[in-house]
Formats: sequence, C-alpha cells, structure tokens
Amino acid sequence: MTRVLLTGATGFVGHAVLQALQAEGLPTRCVIRKGSTDRLERLTDRDEVIETPDLFAESADWWTQICHGVDMVVHVAWYAEPGKYLMSSRNLDCLSGTLALAQGAVAARVRRFVGVGTCFEYDLTAGDLYLDTPLDPQTPYAAAKAGAYIALSRFLPSADVSFLWGRLFYLYGPREDARRLIPYLHQQMQAGRAADMTSGTQIRDYMDVHDAARLLVADAMGSQTGASNICSGSRRTVRELAEEIADLYGRRDLLNFGARPDNITDPAVVVGHRT
Repeated sequence: MTRVLLTGATGFVGHAVLQALQAEGLPTRCVIRKGSTDRLERLTDRDEVIETPDLFAESADWWTQICHGVDMVVHVAWYAEPGKYLMSSRNLDCLSGTLALAQGAVAARVRRFVGVGTCFEYDLTAGDLYLDTPLDPQTPYAAAKAGAYIALSRFLPSADVSFLWGRLFYLYGPREDARRLIPYLHQQMQAGRAADMTSGTQIRDYMDVHDAARLLVADAMGSQTGASNICSGSRRTVRELAEEIADLYGRRDLLNFGARPDNITDPAVVVGHRT
C-alpha cells in the first residue's frame, strides 16, 4: 500500500487533501508545524504525525530521515497569509525549503513527488489557461512557485522520481481564511451588513476545495507527469458568485457593487483547462 508524506495537512487546502487521501485508504505521514496538532481531525491508526518548528528550515538530511519508507510525497505547505503572501520574502524560504524536501525525497528513494503550484504562474493575459500556456509570474509568490516547478521538473526525473505539479485555481470551502472574498460575503450577509464590492465583472474559475483535493489526489495516484491544472473549467463572474451567496440569505440588497475600485492590473478572465 502506498504510504504518503503530506505537508500542510492543517491548512485550507492541505486538510482537504488529507481527507481525500484517507478516502482512498492511503496511510499518511503528516509533517506539520509544532503545536498545531489540534487542527488535525479524524486521523486513523494508519496515519502518523511529525512536528517541526518550521518545515521550510529543515535540511535535506532531515527530510531524508522523514521520507524513509514513503512512496509518494504530496507537498502542499506554503506561506499563504492573505494580503501578504503575494509579495512576501517568505516565498524564498518556501522555495529553498521545497528544494531541500525534494533532495531528501530523492535520497530516501521516494518514487513520486507531487507539488502544488498556482494558476498565477501563467501569463494571465491569456485568460483561458492551458497546460501549454507560457509562464509569466508577476509576483514573488508566483515566481517562487514557478521556480520550484522548473527546478523540480528537471531534477526529479533525472533522479528517477516521477514528478507532478498541480496548479490550483480559485478555491473556497472549510478552513478558508476569513479575510478572503467568500468568507467575507458570508459574514456580511449573516450580520445584515452591506458587502462592498468591485464591479464584479471579473470572470474566474471557482472550485470547492474538497473537489480540488479529490482531483489532485486522483492525478497524484495516476501516471501523469509534469504540470496539471486543478480547475473546474467553468466560468463565473465575481458578481454571479456574490449573488449566489447573497441568495442563500435572501439579501442581494446588501451587495454594494462598485463601492470599491476595480484593480486595473487584475486580469479580466482566469479560467483553467485540464489539457
């Protein structure tokens, strides 16, 4: 039976991935930040937990020990604090820590390595994003993710490690940070307060985090290598999404479109395609 090492299992995406792995009956070794075990739920007797003060500061030698007996690594962890992560220098720490993890995985003879990237790696002016859309990251976050993808796509196959890089699009669901759009809308509707929005004309590819996790795990367990778009392929405007949420409360009147200026650098369309 495949044993999986999972990073980021206490986070928004990582916890959904953990649940998807458990649904497949895969024993999982979770590497988490020290003191965050209370954020893990429904562990089975086949799951393990390893704590570290900072997994991105650990050496390749440390990772070699941690990866011993592991068949596949699913690396979800990354710095992702809303309002800060896009431009943060901590992305460089995540990049170097990811490369150390990969080195340890190779030394431990892990057979498959799955990393998690972002649609922001692409040239977003293309709008519809395919696997062959050129990369053109515009922030330190996107550049660090793209850098990890490029480095690992050359390094891991040369060491006989199968490599998959799943690029996430726009996700929502449990454990989502309260500062993000969808939790904000729910908070405002529940409190009966106006939700100040941009024009809402942006077209996005939204997906439930659990659907995305199941898709990522399915790709991880398959034979695909290289990049994979973890997306729905559906097109919705931000306005349509906001109205769907407001309708759950019967409060479209609380949506204040145009109260916030549109970001002139925000792409008009970001929609993923699986091929």
